[in-house]
Amino acid sequence: MPLASALPARHDRTGRLVTLGPVTDANWRAVADLAPHDDQRRFVAALGARYLLLSLREEVWTSLAVEAGGRTVGHLMWAYDADEDAHWIGGMLVDATEQGRGVGRAALNVLLDRFATDPGCREIRLSVHPDNTSALRLYTALGFRPTGLLEDDEAVLARTPSA
Repeated sequence: MPLASALPARHDRTGRLVTLGPVTDANWRAVADLAPHDDQRRFVAALGARYLLLSLREEVWTSLAVEAGGRTVGHLMWAYDADEDAHWIGGMLVDATEQGRGVGRAALNVLLDRFATDPGCREIRLSVHPDNTSALRLYTALGFRPTGLLEDDEAVLARTPSA
């Protein structure tokens, strides 16, 4: 599913417009420098650079820059798994300085809105470490439910595009 150039947008809790866009020559350094809070590093990469490398080297994931208020504040990536007929969301990272403002929720909703317009999208999956209670709360609130499957040490959650 190629992402259309005009993705939908959502607002965070502070009223800033949150958008997703490609990682480009103009913003890749800002994405690479994104860092979570120290206590989150057991759940996500220490820097956004790891996710960019996964996208470039594995050629499976598509990295997206999360923009809010005209600044790069996060990253997420998506992929389609033809074997499972499922779209996957991964590499969700909101910079520590931007957390608690609803940026992650808004960014995920933008991507979910886009998936909902794709008639070929039947299921959306992601994985989350069971101890990452903040992420579990967010994903559950957005309609993701446990599948009973594991991806490495992470639980796989899924939802339909219209959930």
